[in-house]
Amino acid sequence: MKWILLILGGLVALVVLAVAGIFTAARFHDGPFEGALAVVAGGAFVSGELQSGRGEPNWDFLKDYATVEFQLLDPARSRTTFVMEQDGRIFIPSGYMNTARGKIWKHWPIEAEKDGRAILRVDGKLYNRNLVRIKEGDIVAAVLAELGRKYAGGATIPLNEVDSGNLWLFELQPRGK
Repeated sequence: MKWILLILGGLVALVVLAVAGIFTAARFHDGPFEGALAVVAGGAFVSGELQSGRGEPNWDFLKDYATVEFQLLDPARSRTTFVMEQDGRIFIPSGYMNTARGKIWKHWPIEAEKDGRAILRVDGKLYNRNLVRIKEGDIVAAVLAELGRKYAGGATIPLNEVDSGNLWLFELQPRGK
């Protein structure tokens, strides 16, 4: 019986060390991991070409992109996320905010409300942005329709998801230099 407990204890310790190693490695990685590990926050961006021109890019091309990467400046961690383009503006969602999973796992939306400075990375290009939470206005329904079209098979996402605080929407607005 002692041997079984020692072996089980060793296996548990091995799993804990492996998970801790993944989370530690992610913090030093150039952006978020891909694939199954994309749910783990990555490190600050070290690659990419900063875009600093006049005016806003034409974001229409993002209609065909499933995900993009963004990094908050404080704390400097990056993530992969859905993206919606609507009327030349870009938005990212954070769902499950009222659930136990959301309360445990989703810290970035709260951090973004405190300090919305962020960097968006698309196709190796970096864009300085401010994440601004939107809770109301005509644009909310349009963004929810796009979210449903792209990610929910055309399903209608009700406005009460935003009103209840279960779904947070952020606009990625331009940030000064």
